[in-house]
Amino acid sequence: MFDSTQPAQTSPLMRVSEFHRYLAENDRDSVAGSTRLSSLNPSLLHDLQRFAQTEGRSDEGSLEVLEVLAAAVRHARPLLVHVQHDFRVLALTVFPSEHQIHCQVSLSTLLSWRLTELRVLHVEPARVEPYDPARPGPEAHRYAPLGPLLWELALRGARDELLPEISGTAAYRVAPGADLSRLDLGGTLAAAVQRLARQTTNLREISGWPGFDRQRAMRMLNGLYLQAALMVSRSHPAATNEDWSSPEA
Repeated sequence: MFDSTQPAQTSPLMRVSEFHRYLAENDRDSVAGSTRLSSLNPSLLHDLQRFAQTEGRSDEGSLEVLEVLAAAVRHARPLLVHVQHDFRVLALTVFPSEHQIHCQVSLSTLLSWRLTELRVLHVEPARVEPYDPARPGPEAHRYAPLGPLLWELALRGARDELLPEISGTAAYRVAPGADLSRLDLGGTLAAAVQRLARQTTNLREISGWPGFDRQRAMRMLNGLYLQAALMVSRSHPAATNEDWSSPEA
């Protein structure tokens, strides 16, 4: 078993300075960029390092929350992610296979924060078990569905480019039977999802739909992908490369 890096604490959220001090005193981890990664599955670690080494970031080597959660979903690995919010550290555990999260604050509170400002401080294997309705226990109130968090991070988080798995020459469509009932869908976003359920199209075309531009289109596609609701075709006649700056380019 791994040694936990979750320090004992009396307040719900630890101060960032205290957390960094704890890590320095218990430093046994490999480092990728500015984010420490410990005892992770090699393929998952490779994915995170790929994100951490992306060029053009203001904080070189940093990881974005959506990128870490996307890697966890892709590899179906439960992870504990320590996230900075203002001057505090939130311990967020994701369980991709169970579609759950375990969090120190309620999901509604977490989603009320400015998601672009969340910063990943530390990533490690999960330390708690997924929620079991047969044995709810005293921590039952800390569990919530994963899907809404992934969706809101895709729409409102720091990442505004396509995830690597769905970028490049591609055409997109909503997968038949996809269950999006837990998501906050309305207005032009709901109309776009309904349209994507009827037709296969590319990023350039989606960016020209009412209420959309290139960035919003990419955010929506990331969100649908992380809900396992997106079909990606590399050979469809509509497939194009997303490397352009505007619908008119």
